[in-house]
Amino acid sequence: MRVAVLYGGTSAEREVSLKSGRAVIAALESVSIDVFGIDIDTKSNWLQQLQTASFDIAFLALHGRGGEDGTIQGLLDCLNIPYTGSGVLGSALAMDKLKTKQIWQTLGLPTPAYRVVESCTDLAEVWETLSGPLMVKPVHEGSSIGMSKVERFDHFKDAVNKAAALDSSVFVEQWVTGKEYTVAILDGQALPVIGLETNHQFYDYEAKYLVNDTRYLLPCGLESAQEQALQALSLSAFEALSCQDWGRVDLMVDQNGQPQLLEVNTLPGMTDHSLVPMAANAAGYSFAEFIVAVINAAQKRYSLNLGS
Repeated sequence: MRVAVLYGGTSAEREVSLKSGRAVIAALESVSIDVFGIDIDTKSNWLQQLQTASFDIAFLALHGRGGEDGTIQGLLDCLNIPYTGSGVLGSALAMDKLKTKQIWQTLGLPTPAYRVVESCTDLAEVWETLSGPLMVKPVHEGSSIGMSKVERFDHFKDAVNKAAALDSSVFVEQWVTGKEYTVAILDGQALPVIGLETNHQFYDYEAKYLVNDTRYLLPCGLESAQEQALQALSLSAFEALSCQDWGRVDLMVDQNGQPQLLEVNTLPGMTDHSLVPMAANAAGYSFAEFIVAVINAAQKRYSLNLGS
């Protein structure tokens, strides 16, 4: 088996993707799998490399727009190149936080109340209806980029403008007071739940990638029945978006003990600060074993028998 790791990209998450890709390449090399990287950047002729290089499957380690939104998945489908992770539909839906929430609501899955914000929107009415504090989010960004918690109305407009500078589509979500959890998915199974604690207002970009004081609770601290319920809910949320192979579901449990789904990441980070490798380790996988398991899940979908 020869694997091409696609990483880098041109989104705001490029630096994280470069770290993820390098980690995946090193992991595959450590178990003697023939692997090479392709940086999907603006300088190299990566498209020609995709078309001419000899390999069996692409491992996608891209994050953000162009890599996690169905774009590269559609290209690989057109080129008849097998790849890991969700396809065009699942990737596009999960990348669009608004469509994600609409699907979950249609299916009766719990998610915080929200409003789409446009230039003509009466922000005072939104603030009153959703009862601040609120979370402002660009619809199509990942890694918490452009997100803001707003605790005072006079800061609301600035937060909306910050998100709008990154994305033409912005929505506002009711703030959930409670505990945050994340659930990794691998080949139709939910891995152990991780509890998250941070000194920041929320689990933002710095808490995810830059600081070392974020606390990861494994075991998560929930009773067994509660953890199993979160795992089942997360798996339902993941499958509702037509996601496949692997990913991560983020959610809160509010003060009343009720879960609230936040979002799905179809290509989560694979850095030394990343959550999925932690959950995989708790489930008995080494980092390299988890990467191979993701590849095996994709092979199964494509009915490939490449070995390892």
